[in-house]
Amino acid sequence: MIELITQQPFVSAIIALVILGVPFGALLGFAAVKFKTEGDPIADQVEALLPQTQCGQCSYPGCRPYAEAIANGEAINKCPPGGETTIHALADLLDVEAVPLDEEHGEENIKTVAFVREDECIGCTKCIQACPVDAILGAAKQMHTIIASECTGCDLCVEPCPVDCIDMLPIETTVQTWSWDLPKPAEVIATDKNSGDEVAA
Repeated sequence: MIELITQQPFVSAIIALVILGVPFGALLGFAAVKFKTEGDPIADQVEALLPQTQCGQCSYPGCRPYAEAIANGEAINKCPPGGETTIHALADLLDVEAVPLDEEHGEENIKTVAFVREDECIGCTKCIQACPVDAILGAAKQMHTIIASECTGCDLCVEPCPVDCIDMLPIETTVQTWSWDLPKPAEVIATDKNSGDEVAA
């Protein structure tokens, strides 16, 4: 048997690989189980409530980093696209007080979707590169168009466009998209009343 192995270098190479592979494979398997990292379930739940615009208005590079920051104690009112609805949902999830939107990060606007005026598009692809959710279809030197169902209305594609052919259009309210407006937080109502008193005075 030993003579056969020494005469067949291919066989001896395979046997050597098996001898080395078994313990290293077992070691890797043990390490995968022992040092397995679990995702943060709170961050996952927070992320599910965020609007997924990936717009960066909250000062984080996307919704996942902001969700992780919220799970670690960051304020829940820094997402203009989510607005009051998202703030209230996050407050309910985390059992904290709902606070007004932090205007330093922007104002809550009407939900919009991007629209490319296709006859003016020059196919520069700058909007495609700027879109964080791949909602723009097109190629270099070809007309681009928006996949409306994928567009989150973040408007990050508008500024890079060199010919200004992208409009942000309000989303038409339908039976599927309509919802009740949430009541204003008590602090906002009190501020409005105080402002009214000052104007009246």
